Amino acid sequence: MKKSLEELEKLIKEALEAKEIIVDSVTYEKNSGNYNVLSVVLDKVGGIDLDTIVDATNIINPIVDDYDFTDDSYILDVTSKERGKDYE
Repeated sequence: MKKSLEELEKLIKEALEAKEIIVDSVTYEKNSGNYNVLSVVLDKVGGIDLDTIVDATNIINPIVDDYDFTDDSYILDVTSKERGKDYE
């Protein structure tokens, strides 16, 4: 990777702080379909709904594009922490 995933996570956290959205994790890996996936897992006190996920995605997407942390193509996957529990 050209730049640090930890630095990207910090930028995302700072951008979402005003909306009181918690960044649980940011990971980058190849999934079983051989696609690179940048996964951002979010949470919020009282839970997080789909509209909040959409708003967060609209904030995160330009940050990721501007940060340019990899030359590889990837899928941006923004999900809630609760969804992750359902699929484990």
